[in-house]
Amino acid sequence: MLSTPNPSTVILDFPLSTHSPRPKSSKPIFTTRKTLISCKKSKSALEEKKKVVFVDYDNGEHQVSTHVSGLRKSDIPKRYRLRVTADTFQKDWSVSEVVESILKLSQWDDVEGLLNHWVGRFSRKNFPLLIREITQMGSLEHSVQVFRWMKNQKNFCARNDIYTMMIRLHARHNRVDQARGLFFEMQKWRCKPDAEPYNALINALGRAGQWRWAMNIMDDMLRAAIPPSRSTYNNLINACASASHGMHKEALSVFNEIKKNSFCPDVVSSYTSLLNAYGKSQQPKKAMEVFVLMRQNHCKPNLVTYNALIDAYGSNGLLTEAVEILHKMEQNGVQPNIVSICTLLAACGHCGQKVKIKSVLSAAELRGIKLNTAAYNSAIGSYLSLGEYEKALSLYRAMRTKKVKPDPVTYNVLISGCCKMSKYGEALAFPDEMMDLKIPLSKEVYSSVICAYSKQGQVTEEESMFTKMRMAGCHPDVITYTAMIHVYDVAENWEKASALFLEMEADDVQPDSIACLSLLRAFSKVGQPAKVLDLAEFMREKKIPFNNSSFFEMVSACSLLFYKIVASGAEINFHTYSVLLNNLLAAGNSRKYIEVLQWMEEAGLQPSVQMYRSLSYFAQTRGEVEYAAVIQERLVIPEEKFPEPKSNKKAE
Repeated sequence: MLSTPNPSTVILDFPLSTHSPRPKSSKPIFTTRKTLISCKKSKSALEEKKKVVFVDYDNGEHQVSTHVSGLRKSDIPKRYRLRVTADTFQKDWSVSEVVESILKLSQWDDVEGLLNHWVGRFSRKNFPLLIREITQMGSLEHSVQVFRWMKNQKNFCARNDIYTMMIRLHARHNRVDQARGLFFEMQKWRCKPDAEPYNALINALGRAGQWRWAMNIMDDMLRAAIPPSRSTYNNLINACASASHGMHKEALSVFNEIKKNSFCPDVVSSYTSLLNAYGKSQQPKKAMEVFVLMRQNHCKPNLVTYNALIDAYGSNGLLTEAVEILHKMEQNGVQPNIVSICTLLAACGHCGQKVKIKSVLSAAELRGIKLNTAAYNSAIGSYLSLGEYEKALSLYRAMRTKKVKPDPVTYNVLISGCCKMSKYGEALAFPDEMMDLKIPLSKEVYSSVICAYSKQGQVTEEESMFTKMRMAGCHPDVITYTAMIHVYDVAENWEKASALFLEMEADDVQPDSIACLSLLRAFSKVGQPAKVLDLAEFMREKKIPFNNSSFFEMVSACSLLFYKIVASGAEINFHTYSVLLNNLLAAGNSRKYIEVLQWMEEAGLQPSVQMYRSLSYFAQTRGEVEYAAVIQERLVIPEEKFPEPKSNKKAE
């Protein structure tokens, strides 16, 4: 039955019998029946929404929320309705009431027990509404628990919209691996993804800068015969822009693909994404060319475009040009927001303009822009990068006075900034303030505090903080592991350092050259040359780059091993000397190289001409003139004793 906005009445006239004789009257007379068709506008229970307004007159705050009902007890199938009628523990809650009850619970509370008392669980149509409402609240832990419970229900059916919302939620929390896992999980449930899950995953990969993965997902999308949209291409451009150095060539290639696929790149987001890619690639002039092209194509830049252009100049140390763009956007009727201020504050730190930081803060106040936590974090970080600890601390106190609540990023900036200025005592006072304010320590804060303890050599406190970090569910990164290995190196406790290195590998954390160097030193200090060489072989297999310090530790280990061979009375052959000389030359120790050559002569082994030539070439490239004459004298003797064979080739 068709629905119309207002009830309508339709009159149908038809004869009672088409076979009855026609009356003798001049005018035909028909006996009619009137039928009234009333079309009422029925609103589904799933679409029922109600605005809820909360006003707090004491604090001057108000909140407007939407109350979603969902299917209730009267809407579920009769067999389930009879089942829950006699059970007093079954609650006929709306979807919004369920979400509010879940958010009041802690992560370790019985979320599934609460959901099992909800009558609406017997209707699978409530599941997308429940996921939508709880993901909009942004609580990742609660959403994951609800989704896990939902998949265990007999009436659950995998849907694209449910998985898309979960992928987007994980992307907001930078949980890219989990978002990727959800994408492949939905296919195991035989739920064929459409364009929305693909776009959500590409967006998640773009946030993390994994542009190669994003390109691969795009290829899978094309192989699945799913046509990409303009949003897909924009997400790809953002993925290229979010790479470590900004993949501007790849971003331009994707931008050109938009034209090839009959999409007009006349929307602001396409140009803004390409502009941002050039900015991240440290090419602000190219970003300005995109901005000019955008205006030539009658595409009006918005606030996001101007902020991206300000960041392109500010992040490359061009603060004056960034400020000019800010004035230009105001002249064009686009008012700056807090993101514009944060971008300029970060640019002040890059440019080393501590006077400009105060000017930017004053400009924000004059324009009525209220500083938030992110703005204070940018200003505090800029002051600390310039070595202005007192000004950074004063700004932090002003932040607390104005009742702007700091977050873990604030304290990470303060702690890491103090450590760079060797103010370790001041850095270790901030975690206590976090505990007083009931702000949970993030992985970055734990890592910074462990580094501070490491610099002071406080092994017990560092181990305690490392244990707390693991118990809090924060996985240590390579910086944290390196700090722990370093403190064990200082304490000459190579057993714990080695065990921690193995634990690091078991946790799938790729060690870097600094972590390996700390362990090399720990082995070298206690006279473990075999372990040094084993670790060097591990570095070679994992393609971890060697530096001068690594070579020095290896040479020290080889020398120690050589002395042990000499002390044992074992015979040393030519190959052993050759390995030792190669390591000494790689470490740049030419003096020790000459000394080992003398040991060979005393042992009755004549060094080869190539050994002397390698040393001669090394001395010439390093400019060690004092060794050049000695090397030249020693080079003549072996050549006279062992002349090089003449070539058998005939002169042409």
